Amino acid sequence: MIATRHSLVRRVVTPGVAALLALAGAGTMLCAQAPNPTSALNPFYGSITLRPAVDDALKLSLDDAVRRGLDNNLGLKEAEAGEKTLKAERLQALQNFLPIINVTGSNGIYQHDLVAMGFGPGTLKMFSSLFPGGMPAGVSLITKDDLTQGTIQYEQVLFSGPVIAGWKAAGAAQRAAYFVKMSARGEVVQQVATAYLHAIAASSEVDNARALEAEDRVLLEHAHAEHVAGTAANLDELRARVQLQAQQEARLAAENALQKDLILLKREIGIAPGQKIVLTDPAPYSDLAAQTPAEVRAVAYKSRQDYQNLQNQVVEFRALRQAYRSQRLPSLSFGGYYAVSKVNGVPSRGNFAMQGSLNIPLFREGKLRGDIQTAQANLNSVQAQLDDLRARIDEQVRSALLDVGASRKLVQVGRSNVDLARQALADEMDRVNAGVDDNLPLVVAQATLAAAESNLVESLYQYNVSKLALARSAGILESQYREYLGEPSGQNSNPASQK
Repeated sequence: MIATRHSLVRRVVTPGVAALLALAGAGTMLCAQAPNPTSALNPFYGSITLRPAVDDALKLSLDDAVRRGLDNNLGLKEAEAGEKTLKAERLQALQNFLPIINVTGSNGIYQHDLVAMGFGPGTLKMFSSLFPGGMPAGVSLITKDDLTQGTIQYEQVLFSGPVIAGWKAAGAAQRAAYFVKMSARGEVVQQVATAYLHAIAASSEVDNARALEAEDRVLLEHAHAEHVAGTAANLDELRARVQLQAQQEARLAAENALQKDLILLKREIGIAPGQKIVLTDPAPYSDLAAQTPAEVRAVAYKSRQDYQNLQNQVVEFRALRQAYRSQRLPSLSFGGYYAVSKVNGVPSRGNFAMQGSLNIPLFREGKLRGDIQTAQANLNSVQAQLDDLRARIDEQVRSALLDVGASRKLVQVGRSNVDLARQALADEMDRVNAGVDDNLPLVVAQATLAAAESNLVESLYQYNVSKLALARSAGILESQYREYLGEPSGQNSNPASQK
């Protein structure tokens, strides 16, 4: 979670050398983080890497990252493969309506043993009376012939209830697979955009940590100079030195977290993990227009891909149930062939056959009823899932709207806290310069500002993520994620950058 990284730059300064030394060693524990998710657990965390890493840094905007994710993300590739599989199955179902025509041709030399075929010498003598002058001399019992043959075969189903219902089921399954793919595209957009925003927030933390480290170094130089001049105690210099070391640990931890976030982003969009990238978009910030749950829910029922997927699954299982029912009906088919043969160069007449088949199932009621009941059970299950999804969409919409409202207020409070902390730091700087206070209250004010800035970065990140979740719950994330996030507008787009 991003809150883990933000805690790296939140410092609570307490008097005393023991407390300062404890603070200096705390950075090691704060560096521990949960392992990054992998494609082994979720394919949407993987991708197809098309190009190796190069030396030049790649400039990457949010739109570029989303486009690369839609092109290369592993989870989306799997969903697209599933859709292609069902398209192929629909073509197979279509073939049942089309005629099957086969054309064959053959030519060969055949040798026949008349004795093996039952025409021995004794049998031939029985037919000698049919020949004038008796059986011709020199008749061989081994014969050969040259046979050339061509055949056209035709077959077509004229009516079949299961074939018709199977075609409808295949069409519904293909449409369901299409919405699964579209839902996967929304998942890619949400995860890539979230990872991009996460990296922006981590980058802001790095910038804050570096700025605080630079300030701490200046404070240490001043404390050292005052100690050498005899105007400040050694404890003041020690405090400043421990403070600098603690901030160095915080900066190293923030830089490490940023690099891990960038690696995860690159894995999701198909960029080699070793490729250097530069995020060109600042953290977007814009207030979202107020929406009611009824408005968002109406859009979701029209646009949610998972909702439309279940609707098509209902159509599919209804068609399957009808296919099993129609097995009781007779089926009608037509077929035939036409063949021409030529033996030893002497043409012969062609032969053909035409036939119609009527298939009436009998004594199959047990199997048919079992198939119908199975299909009905599957249909009931999908209908129950569809009813549950309607309620879940309402729940998700309401929760997303609550998160958007709460996170927007947190951003407003965070900006106010940053302004107050800056004013307090400026006042304390004036007191230190005037010699009224030592550097300890100044360090406390500096830590308070760092915490306020970190809270603002976190609240801004949560606000953007909640808006993405709202767009996802409405089913319009892919087409309108920019409208929900707001276009970056230079320095004013990121409240945390307004210093």
